[in-house]
Amino acid sequence: MSTDAEYYFNTKTGEVEEGKPSSWTHRMGPYPTREEAAHALERAEQRNETWDGQDAAQPGAFDDEDD
Repeated sequence: MSTDAEYYFNTKTGEVEEGKPSSWTHRMGPYPTREEAAHALERAEQRNETWDGQDAAQPGAFDDEDD
């Protein structure tokens, strides 16, 4: 097995794939290990929660100033 392998999480099937066998529209990654790819959705959810908290801490930071 190559050490240069890249793993992707397929959002359509819920499976981890080595390489790019599926459409880019259903892939998250690349990740260096199968384990990291398997937790792609959890990682994305954690990041979203962090960013949502940062947005809430900065009221008006993303309001459209042209309105």
